[in-house]
Amino acid sequence: MKTQGRRDFIKTLAAFGVSGVGISASFPTQVEAVTESIPSENLMGVLVDTTACIGCRKCEWACKRAHQMESGSIRDYNDRTVFQKPRRLDHNSLTIVNQYPDDESKPSINVKIQCMHCDYPACVSACIVGALSKKKSGAVVWDGNKCIGCRYCMVACPFQIPAFDYHKAIEPEIRKCDFCVARTSQGKLPACVSICPVEALAYGPRSELTRIARDRIKKHPDRYNSRIFGETEVGGTSWLYLSAVEFKQLGFPRLDKDPAPIISETIQHGVFKYFIPPVGLYVLLGGVMWITRDKDERRD
Repeated sequence: MKTQGRRDFIKTLAAFGVSGVGISASFPTQVEAVTESIPSENLMGVLVDTTACIGCRKCEWACKRAHQMESGSIRDYNDRTVFQKPRRLDHNSLTIVNQYPDDESKPSINVKIQCMHCDYPACVSACIVGALSKKKSGAVVWDGNKCIGCRYCMVACPFQIPAFDYHKAIEPEIRKCDFCVARTSQGKLPACVSICPVEALAYGPRSELTRIARDRIKKHPDRYNSRIFGETEVGGTSWLYLSAVEFKQLGFPRLDKDPAPIISETIQHGVFKYFIPPVGLYVLLGGVMWITRDKDERRD
């Protein structure tokens, strides 16, 4: 009976395996990740000057208000205890400000964090259904009507930005900064930029912001680190940063100049292109469960 059971399973697995391959082969070729090889010349961006940021967190409040999220009173953001340890973005925070101590002679450094809106976004490349896209303006946006909740974008992002809303059991969402596309499409500034009281955030064409950043470094070498974070990292990002210290001291990851999609597309195409069809994998796992259950029943 044991041998016959395994034979029956192999026959069944073969039948389902063939059908699984057929199903996988019928998937449209569009599921493969596709990224634009050359970003638009009209990319917009934001220059973040961390030497000017005072950590008021008004950008956090404005962001929530602009996206119809529970924001509370703006006075609630005067709470400085949140700076006791670095925070992460979550389903209810599309941007946050963290604080990093410098040394006794200098004040702490405040750093605003949000989606970097990469020129070559790994999340767009990793998404198998096109739920994430890069707009000509530079914004990387998420489409909930297409998303299947696979969360590949979370794994692919070199900055660990996208957050999954686990609190919505029926309609979970990927949450991230959308560069305020609803506002900028109407000629308005992103909400965080418009409210910054010290102009630590500057919005404009990325090429112009890069020029401004280099000019500040040249005029004030004692104030700025010579590097502009986001200028070349992973092929460049729409958000650029200036700092007085090395960026690794501010929690920024060490990244090279190669666009992140080179890695994510290699992995994804290996899974979906070189005969590792998801349906076949599920059939195999189901078969293992079937054998285990059959063995347990005979033992009983």
